[in-house]
Amino acid sequence: MTPEVFQMLAPTLPEEAGVYRFVAADQTVLYVGKAKNLRKRLASYFTKSDLPPRTQVMVRRAASIEYTVVTSEQDALLLENELIKRYQPRYNVNLRDDKTYPWIAILNEPFPRVILTRRPDRRRMSLFGPYTSVHTVREILDFIRKMYPLRTCSLALTEKNIASGRFRVCLEYHIGNCKGPCEGRQSAEDYQENIRQIRKILRGDIGEVQQALHQRMMRLAAEYRFEEAEQVKRQLQHLEHYQSHSLVVHPSINDVDVFAYFQNQQHVFLHGMHLINGVAVQSHTLQASRRMEEPPEEVMAFLIHEWRRKLNSQAKEIIVPFAISFAEEVTVTVPQRGDKKKLLDLATRNLHYYVLARQRPSNRTTSASTSTVLLQLQQDFGLSELPTHIECFDNSNFQGSEPVAALVVFRNAKPSKKDYRHYNIRTVRGPDDFASMAEIVYRRYRRLLEEHQPLPQLIIIDGGKGQLSAALSSLQKLNLNTRIKVCAIAKRLEEIYFPEDPLPLYLDKKSPSLRLIQQIRNEAHRFALSHHRNRRSRAVVKTELTDIAGIGPKTAEALLRHFRSVAAIRQADENTLAQIVGSHRAKRVYAYFHPEPSNSSNAEEHST
Repeated sequence: MTPEVFQMLAPTLPEEAGVYRFVAADQTVLYVGKAKNLRKRLASYFTKSDLPPRTQVMVRRAASIEYTVVTSEQDALLLENELIKRYQPRYNVNLRDDKTYPWIAILNEPFPRVILTRRPDRRRMSLFGPYTSVHTVREILDFIRKMYPLRTCSLALTEKNIASGRFRVCLEYHIGNCKGPCEGRQSAEDYQENIRQIRKILRGDIGEVQQALHQRMMRLAAEYRFEEAEQVKRQLQHLEHYQSHSLVVHPSINDVDVFAYFQNQQHVFLHGMHLINGVAVQSHTLQASRRMEEPPEEVMAFLIHEWRRKLNSQAKEIIVPFAISFAEEVTVTVPQRGDKKKLLDLATRNLHYYVLARQRPSNRTTSASTSTVLLQLQQDFGLSELPTHIECFDNSNFQGSEPVAALVVFRNAKPSKKDYRHYNIRTVRGPDDFASMAEIVYRRYRRLLEEHQPLPQLIIIDGGKGQLSAALSSLQKLNLNTRIKVCAIAKRLEEIYFPEDPLPLYLDKKSPSLRLIQQIRNEAHRFALSHHRNRRSRAVVKTELTDIAGIGPKTAEALLRHFRSVAAIRQADENTLAQIVGSHRAKRVYAYFHPEPSNSSNAEEHST
């Protein structure tokens, strides 16, 4: 590969952690490497002048570069190790060894032991890891054994052997590291409860343990046992930095294919990751021309069949973003949470970079991070297209008066302020948010249809089910209810409602999709509120001046333009007012702000 070819590729490379592969023309993997920033690391092969001769030859032989984005540097290290062992690349000679990362294993036996192993056997043990540091594993095991007394011996602790009295407690029992199950001094139920809690810690479910440790630390400190409290504090710090397992080398997700799907006006894309024995060892993307009449479910099922045939995959489970009918005898999983959902999100990120790399520079209007957010939103909301055009409506009124509404428009996840619109409610009297929403939605999209303007891919309504139903009724009148996706977001719990779905969607609070929806909703609320405040201010001024007999809107406007405020008009003398509006009107204005005392009050004062 030449530097000129790489320069064309470079802008599409992600600035994220991942594993890259230099591949020859015959599809032989020449070199596997890891990076915490793929773009910078790959650029170094084409910009540095002091590369070793061997590396220069490898770069010249490469016909293409493949990469897989992962979630962390740890995952990159683990995946690099697995791919080197799988492909045995020629130029990884110094790394081509039998190194295996350590795992933590809970053995499948009575009174299970918890051990470190480099030879994972899923038939004999439950596995957690792998880990990139043996020191980390030993720290975790030491922490577990301090928290939960466990046996370390290899005795066959069957019920028969324990009942026969064949065993005697050892030193570990006497120093408090074991509760003596070999003599029946600890029940199997009590021991298994400890194992259950250990499994939770190793899976990363450490909330209960952290709370218990914190309470213990505070109690020790209150008893002035500061050294013991410091030890517990170190255990807490270790838990906070603990990472339970890797996504790309996973002990419990075996032999599955994970697929992400995307389509635009012209093409459809399918990215797949193949996990063998829990290791993501293959990834490949298919692209096909789109036929508008074909539903996405059928297209994705066809592409998955082609993908599996091309890679000769025999996996018995496929993970997909939405439900499909699949002819082969496999389990189809649409995950909503957990590790399988994280794998699906990882495949989506890799697909995003593939699509971005194939867009022409002139069409690349969104940044990498923006495209990732929009792809995630498309997946979460089940949209058929990337939501590059989103519109949001909000109503505002003050105790039923001055009802107004606002529309904000986001293009490529950014505010398009030139497209913002204010609406004064025309047909609704009183505080009726539902009718107001129906009116403005109808007016907006009737106009877009009349002017042949492009429609948004997503409409967001600031409100709940009632506002959503009102908006949907207007879209139905315009025959747009099947052409545009519409949803509502309720403020209190950030529930997202869709038409004809009684249950709301709850997105993760850290989800980029939810953050984008919240940003759009908040911008609509701000825009509506500012317009409403302006309306209220104008209404107050109008009431103050036009209540004067003989003073109309034009006279009031002339006075305000000169004096800037009603307070300044009140302080002006009659001659100054006459210079602006004439003596006749000036006399009326001056008399309004400076009324003469009545005769009755004068008489009272005189008699007094």
